[in-house]
Amino acid sequence: MMMHRFIFLWLISSRPFIIINSVLFNLGPFLLAVAVSTTYQFIRDKAKADKLAQQKQEENLKTELSFLRSQISPHFVLNVLNNIVALVRLKSDQLEPTIMKLSSLMQYMLYETDEEKVLLKSEVEYLQSYIDLQQQRFGNKLKVNVSLQYNEDEWNEIEPMLLIPFVENAFKHGIGLIQEPQIDIQLSIKNNVLHFCVCNKYNEDSNEIRDKTSGIGLANVQRRLNLLYGNRHQLKIKKDDGWFKVNLQLNLH
Repeated sequence: MMMHRFIFLWLISSRPFIIINSVLFNLGPFLLAVAVSTTYQFIRDKAKADKLAQQKQEENLKTELSFLRSQISPHFVLNVLNNIVALVRLKSDQLEPTIMKLSSLMQYMLYETDEEKVLLKSEVEYLQSYIDLQQQRFGNKLKVNVSLQYNEDEWNEIEPMLLIPFVENAFKHGIGLIQEPQIDIQLSIKNNVLHFCVCNKYNEDSNEIRDKTSGIGLANVQRRLNLLYGNRHQLKIKKDDGWFKVNLQLNLH
């Protein structure tokens, strides 16, 4: 009995030391496991971020290349030049403004878009020049309603050539074989959120074949928006009662 009591008292008195020793014995492997897990997660996140950055860069390069080849296509430039020739013959007062708009459009496309971001003001001015030249091209054959509202004093920035594909798409697909064609373009900013809407009439029965090299395509635009803005944007595209509608909301900060 005395021996059993002695063993029992020894176990009770030595239990804290046993627990401490057990903790110390397992603490090292535990910390090592945590360190390895943290390092692995860091490396994984870094690799994912690097891959995303690479995709973004490649997408920007691909978008710029497609834009240079098709957005301001030879057909568009040729049509503008033909208009300029006609204005020269008519000695129209619109000759100089037309040349200046074409010049500013080409300058923006070739030089200013090298930056990762541009002022929203520059992007909107580019849109306006493009729209004006298209309006001049189609004249009374096409009704165009434009409202581009923004504060010129604000230094909001945006990725270059992000909005033009929607406008270019409207002019491309909203003209042929359509009765009373019409394009509506609206841009506004509220609480640092850009609201951009482009609507055009379309012919559901039209089997017109489009040039596959023309435009960068809305699918590519959606991919670019996902890469650049993620959950900071909303893009809705739908066809409704003879209208093709694009609504974009973009958080500028």
